[in-house]
Amino acid sequence: MTQEDRYQIRLLGWLGERWTEWFDGLCVAAERAGDGQPVTVLTGTIADQAALRGLLNKAWDLNLALLSVTQEADPLSPTDEAQDGAEERQ
Repeated sequence: MTQEDRYQIRLLGWLGERWTEWFDGLCVAAERAGDGQPVTVLTGTIADQAALRGLLNKAWDLNLALLSVTQEADPLSPTDEAQDGAEERQ
């Protein structure tokens, strides 16, 4: 985990945007799962593993089931793209 990684946390149940502060500034959005169940999606940067654990504990305290935790991929920097292209040509 690098400093300030972006994550998406999906929880079963709905929470409103007013929970943003409770979840340390993460964006709070509601959607429905394929089966129609309510899902809350938390998205944003998380400083480190301890902060991630703290957020998951908050969801646990609210009795929300954890559906998934996904680390969002960082876009390649121009230097990385150039290096990847050089490796492919070799």
